[in-house]
Formats: sequence, C-alpha cells, structure tokens
Amino acid sequence: MTHAEPHAAAFAAYRNLLFTVAYEMLGSAADAEDVLQDAWLRWAEVDLAEVRDPRAYLVRVVTRQSLNRLRTLARRKESYVGPWLPEPLLTAPDVADDVELADSVSTAMLLVLETLTPTERAVFVLREVFDVPYDEIAAALDKSPAAVRQVAHRARGHVAARRPRVGVSRAEQRVVVDRFLAAAATGDLASLVEALAPDVVLTSDGGGLRSAALRPILGRDKVLRFLLGVMPTEGDLRMDVVEVNGAPALRFVVDGVLDTVATLLVEEGVVRGIYLVRNPEKLARLGHPGEPVVLAR
Repeated sequence: MTHAEPHAAAFAAYRNLLFTVAYEMLGSAADAEDVLQDAWLRWAEVDLAEVRDPRAYLVRVVTRQSLNRLRTLARRKESYVGPWLPEPLLTAPDVADDVELADSVSTAMLLVLETLTPTERAVFVLREVFDVPYDEIAAALDKSPAAVRQVAHRARGHVAARRPRVGVSRAEQRVVVDRFLAAAATGDLASLVEALAPDVVLTSDGGGLRSAALRPILGRDKVLRFLLGVMPTEGDLRMDVVEVNGAPALRFVVDGVLDTVATLLVEEGVVRGIYLVRNPEKLARLGHPGEPVVLAR
C-alpha cells in the first residue's frame, strides 16, 4: 500500500459528508468542490497516526476552509447583478427520504442561512444538521464551547423566525409542482393563477448573463406577467420535473440547452415562493447531468 492509499480511503469514506457540509456553508457546488480539493491537499500531508478521529478532523478542515471561502463569496456577491440564489443540485431521490437533510439543502433554507453571519452559519449547520458536538465545533472555530452554545442559540432563533412557516411532504409538493407544470405547459392561465398564492414572491437569478428581474417580484398578478414575459415563444421548449436539492423542481430546456431551473416553495397547497436560476454558470451541472449528487449526514 502506498503512502497515499490510506489517506485516499479515509477521505473517500467521508467525501459525501464533507461536500454536504461545504455546500450548506456556501450554497455553491463549485465552491464546495474547491474547498474539498483544498481539504484533500491538507489531508494528504497529515500523519494518520496522530489523527484520533478522521471524521472530526476532516469536518474541522472543511469548516475552516469554507469560512475562508465565505469571505471571498461575500466580496463577489457585493458586485453580483441582481438577486443571488444558491446553485441548484440534481440530488438522488433518497435525499428526500431524510426530511431534515432535504430541508437543510432546500433553496428556501439556504437563503435563510445566507442571512446569518459566517460563524452563525457554521455553528448552525454543524450542530443542527450534522449534530457535531459543541466541543468539536469549538475546536473548528477556535472558540470556547460556551461561546459556541451562545452562537447556536442565537442562530436557531434567527432561523426559526425566517424559515418557511408550514412544512409539506414531498408528495404534497409534487402534486403542486405537477399542477404548476401542467398549467405552464398548456398555457392554462386560470389554473396557473390558482396554483399561486396571492402574496407569492418570485426571485430570479441571471447573474447579469441572462434576463432576470433585478429585485424580487411580489404578488400574483405581477409574478404571472413576469412568467409570461420570460417564457420562450420560439424554439423547442421542453419542461420536466427533476429532483433538485431534495425536492421536485422544474427544468426548462430550449433547443436542447438548459434555460432555467425553478424551485417552488409550497405552503398550504399553493406556491408561495418561486426561485428561478437562469445564470448559466450555476446550471452547468444540471445542463449536462451525470449521476445525482449524493449528500450525506
């Protein structure tokens, strides 16, 4: 066995977990992959005989690298054109079976996490999603366990005040998504209106590269007009339902090229939030989909 083989085996054993941690910290699969690459380079130089708990050690490395990357992302978002939305992930169906994991990677939750400070986000993700002990989080953040508990309490309150009000099952969400898709595909405006809550909010992310609203659109009438305005009228338009971030979502393909991915926030049987990702840089994985991303806790 070469020197690299035991390192590679240990890293591979926790890779899905590490990617999930980085993605929930960053909301970007591309940046999460960069973090994992940096973590691997550091891990490959470690003396394994001195590592008592490889999982804790790797989570600590990924957390620190993600915090560093968050600072870079913050500067990047300051000059971002229009609203920023997380990069959508094509996920395996079994992600939806883990309700807590599916909720933690949903677009709505990732946007809530965006409102936390980097430290609050790290503590919340590690504690609430991955159940990392306070002393391990403290070691990762160079803080005392008592300080971490205070941050966790503050972050939980912040998230509780902003997360979606009513949880729905995957089956309930699929029913609404299918109804929305059928109405959009047939041009049935009456059914489309019925699928939208009166106070529905639409957020679109074109990143300055594709047509998108520069601020969220509020209200059923305005949202409907916007949707009708951006719907392609020429070319071969195909729409289907795919599993994105642990929930059913809509994929719009025009002339064989992925145009838009829409995730829907469903509450009480209607669509209360629509998130349109049109930035082609965020659609690369879904535009040429291979195997779904495997997330893990």
